Amino acid sequence: MAAPTPSRQAILSLYHNMLRTSQSFSSYNFREYFIRRTKDTFRTIQAESDPNRVGMLYSDAVKEFTVLRRSAIVNQLYGGWKLAIETEKKPEEFKTRGDN
Repeated sequence: MAAPTPSRQAILSLYHNMLRTSQSFSSYNFREYFIRRTKDTFRTIQAESDPNRVGMLYSDAVKEFTVLRRSAIVNQLYGGWKLAIETEKKPEEFKTRGDN
């Protein structure tokens, strides 16, 4: 059975919701991974021309969104420390070598 073809608005709404949820991860690595994965998923949907296949890809993305939302909540509850790449240092906070 073929999945019904979603509207353009439904696809865009799901895309924005998935991006917003991906950005809510407190863990840098998870956040960047899910943002990248969301963009790749929707590039695949955008490149597809078969309406039945688009419907299948959309329904898979909806299932992924429910899992992503639950995962983001758990990650926010048990998130760890910030990585060095995430912290913003002011120029005066950089340490200089003492042997200069």
